[in-house]
Amino acid sequence: MDNPLMFYSTNLEAPKITFREALLKGQAPDKGLYLPVMIPTITQEEIDSFTDKPYYQIAFEVARKFLVGQIPDDDLLHLVRDAYDYDVPLEPVYERKYILRLDQGPTASFKDFAARMMGRLMQYYLNREKRSLLILTATSGDTGSAVASAFYGLDNIRVVILFPESEVTDRQRKQMTTLGKNVTVLALKAKFDDCQALVKQAFADPDLNALNLSSANSINIGRLVPQIVYYFYAYAKLRKKGAIDPPVISVPSGNFGDMMGGVLACKMGLPVKKFVIAVNENDEFPIYLQTGDYRKVEPSRNCISSAMNVGHPSNLARLVALYRGVMDEQGIIHKQADLELMRKELFAVSISDVKTRETIRKAWETHRLLLEPHGAVGWAGLMKYLASDPTSDQPGQLCISLETAHPAKFPQEINTILQVDPELPPSLKGLEGKTEYAEPLANDYAGFKSFLLGIF
Repeated sequence: MDNPLMFYSTNLEAPKITFREALLKGQAPDKGLYLPVMIPTITQEEIDSFTDKPYYQIAFEVARKFLVGQIPDDDLLHLVRDAYDYDVPLEPVYERKYILRLDQGPTASFKDFAARMMGRLMQYYLNREKRSLLILTATSGDTGSAVASAFYGLDNIRVVILFPESEVTDRQRKQMTTLGKNVTVLALKAKFDDCQALVKQAFADPDLNALNLSSANSINIGRLVPQIVYYFYAYAKLRKKGAIDPPVISVPSGNFGDMMGGVLACKMGLPVKKFVIAVNENDEFPIYLQTGDYRKVEPSRNCISSAMNVGHPSNLARLVALYRGVMDEQGIIHKQADLELMRKELFAVSISDVKTRETIRKAWETHRLLLEPHGAVGWAGLMKYLASDPTSDQPGQLCISLETAHPAKFPQEINTILQVDPELPPSLKGLEGKTEYAEPLANDYAGFKSFLLGIF
């Protein structure tokens, strides 16, 4: 097999390792996040070949760029075919403006794309090495349910999920807490950033080395690689419709994993005119892009787009690294990124709850487009970008906005705004009658560490 692609830590103080090692380790020992030493490229000829391929074949072609020398092609093809057995609709809205609906998977969230592939890759390696893992994951909503579903029932993987108990919807919570078996769910009276901080501290604690910890959050490079795929898929489907110009792509963003998948796709060769990074009222990144001064939002602001209530996105360190800067896990910038290039390629905007609700109402009334709060932030961000740039605010401008969760996950909000009850997808039916399994946990690392050592 060819020499494997190597991965380095954004904190630059850990050894370079292979994809397999980065996948199973999660976070680097220096608390940095892994990125490929060299970003692989996908040629225009290869992109053209995607036009008539199903999703899983495009996933195979993208993933093998990162897994060279790590897994045989036949095995990888089997894994992606098993992971992606659902539709990925690209919904026309008006005048070459499209919604990419990433809400058709088994937990009705875009997190399914990453969690299912990552789970299968982990299981592939663990079975061959006769090893086990303990997955620690913090969630602000959909990550927890997608990870729980993807890893549920696996003999050699145990999952512990931490979530802020007051900042997820009932349906998001029940998708995590009604499983049991190898899935343990901990409810904290805290913010997502607090949950994430506990997980990161555990990874850096040598006393827990014997637990074989890994992560299923987007700090894990195994989450990002699958998220590159749907950007190439969307562009390939649009080329089939005759579109050849680079699109504007809007991504509702919280911990920046989804956005990083898109930026990596662009760096690999995907034609993109502009990335719109749309956040809710946690506006630390738009301010940074504008001023060059990065300040975390502490505590994070509670918005109706709850999965995006992140005051310090972990993946921002990766974004800064791609633009030749260095940011550590605390958000301290040791080397400034190329802000001029960032501003050329990225447009960041903060969307208020008032604007989010207004967007849900207007999209429905004008286009019969049903959005939930996260997708509405993305759509509102796209509209703001188009209004800000007269050259792009044209009927012919090709645009893609990501819808990251099914509207039925937010029934109270949708019903209040539109007096419409979103139809339940199969994955959300029957949750109400199931028994929940969740344990309360104080926002205290000593208690969390004791819990982990006590059950394993």
